Amino acid sequence: MRDPSVFVHSTALCESEDIGARTRVFAFAHVMPGARVGTDCKLYDFSIIDKGAVVGNRVLVKAYTVICEGVTIEDDVFIGPHIAFTNDRVPRGSADDGWTLTRTLVRRGASLGANATIVCGVTIGAHAMVAAGSVVTRDVPDHALVMGNPARQRAWVCFCGFRLASGHPCAKCGRSPAPPLSL
Repeated sequence: MRDPSVFVHSTALCESEDIGARTRVFAFAHVMPGARVGTDCKLYDFSIIDKGAVVGNRVLVKAYTVICEGVTIEDDVFIGPHIAFTNDRVPRGSADDGWTLTRTLVRRGASLGANATIVCGVTIGAHAMVAAGSVVTRDVPDHALVMGNPARQRAWVCFCGFRLASGHPCAKCGRSPAPPLSL
């Protein structure tokens, strides 16, 4: 039985019972059977969480995003609007073509900008940032800022998301993440 603190809008379709406390499922969103969604999440309008997808705690999924089977989102992740995840390297029109599920992992604290495409089989590192419109075709290191098509690393970012100057602590919060600061 679903926790009574979970809010599901009257137009949303929430077929999974594995929804964490205080999660909000807004208008026209669809959470399929077998999907797992953590606590304190927000699933905005027209988002879809597919069977076998895993969404951690405190994840924000903006409108028109599909998190497909085989995608795991860890805690404290921002998923911008219109994010496209894939789960098959060789897609064909028929499910009977023997397709192979290829998994994708988005690590804790990462942020994915609007209209980014995440090609299956990659790991997006902890606290990494993917710029809007980027196409991620390979792994993204922890704290990396990537952008473009294909996405390439352009800088390092702090835990707070602020771009880091080479060899200096974060100008916004004063912390220094672990990765080397030279590119």
